[in-house]
Amino acid sequence: MASYTDKAGRPIVVVTGMGMVTSLGQGKADNWAKLTAGTSGIHRITRFPIDTLRTTIAGTVDFLPESGRTAPDLSEELAQLAAEEAVAESGIGSKGNFPGPLFCAVPPIELEWPQRRILAQEAAPNGPVSYDDLLRAAEANGHDAWHERFLYGSIADHLADRFGTRGQPISLSTACASGNTSIQLGVEAIRRGDCDAALSIATDGSVTAEALIRFSLLSALSTNNEVPEAASRPFAKNRDGFIIAEGAGALVLESLEHATARGAKILGVVEGVGEMADSFHRTRSSPDAKPVIGCMRQALADAGVSPDDIDYINAHGTSTPENDRMEFTGMSAVFGERLAGIPISSNKSMIGHTLTAAGAIEAVISLLTIAKGRIPPTINYELPDPAIPLDVVPNVARDAQVKRVMSNSFGFGGQNVCLILTGEPA
Repeated sequence: MASYTDKAGRPIVVVTGMGMVTSLGQGKADNWAKLTAGTSGIHRITRFPIDTLRTTIAGTVDFLPESGRTAPDLSEELAQLAAEEAVAESGIGSKGNFPGPLFCAVPPIELEWPQRRILAQEAAPNGPVSYDDLLRAAEANGHDAWHERFLYGSIADHLADRFGTRGQPISLSTACASGNTSIQLGVEAIRRGDCDAALSIATDGSVTAEALIRFSLLSALSTNNEVPEAASRPFAKNRDGFIIAEGAGALVLESLEHATARGAKILGVVEGVGEMADSFHRTRSSPDAKPVIGCMRQALADAGVSPDDIDYINAHGTSTPENDRMEFTGMSAVFGERLAGIPISSNKSMIGHTLTAAGAIEAVISLLTIAKGRIPPTINYELPDPAIPLDVVPNVARDAQVKRVMSNSFGFGGQNVCLILTGEPA
């Protein structure tokens, strides 16, 4: 091994374990087989009544045993499954003694309507009640789990206890960029020398009626309910919105020196991270794509590579009219004429948009793409958009030698994080 440091003299950060859960299945093997087969995990919602909803489809994770769980409970369960797979593969900390911190991306945790109704009745049967009243009722009336969950956001704490991570776990929520942020924080901690290893997890199990109503009010969701598997259409002319989904991704990050010393198998390298916020709007991204352009350029500069070194782009590709157009504008500015020759695909065409979890899930898929030499397709691409001329790997997976991937995550509120991933240390 020539060096344990990168071009900037920082510790090289490698991935030694990965795990994932999506609507397609549990674990990398099941997900990879279905992704490369072009299988969709989008289906009609059966978990709660949908009669009055505009959107009645989602990428819910329905194959786990039901126990009347709330969305935060499911988010924790998904995170645990993904992390168990990642930690087991890495061979580090498998006995509940992980030698580094936890960076955990979680959805915003709020009291859900079933719990709110119960607590409101207990707090003031004749109303009105405030959110603080509900929390006090939870504490006073024996709803200890609700009180802990919704006051402290206990997902990361529970995971830290389970895996024995070091120090105070970090909970973070940067909208749809959260998964990449969890990786970014782990990379930065290792580069600073704060730790030799870090556990990055991103999870989201929050498909609820309330979430669907909120996103519908923003006109963000597809209403193509009749054919669920064909509803997510990134970059296609007839795209009409994203499909909300559930899932989790987890990565064990280590310094190359630490991983080599213990004989770990290197699954990939996080070469670069770029971050830039635009503060343009609470939900919309800046239409001129300047923050996205800056984010991608920062990631390339951080990795010490040029646009010519990117073999594949794992796009944010949400299937909304505005976001796909904005991402194309940004990529065009960064890659110029070469963009037409770079394969670009969106995993969200098959698994939907897993929101908080998306970046981590797509990082795992990106590293599998490098390792397997096969690019998952963008399905449902039947009507190309002439305003977005891209090679989206339409409908069928493609064999290709991929050495380096750019993986994009662009979130509500202009929170943008881009990763540069490669297979082996330089």
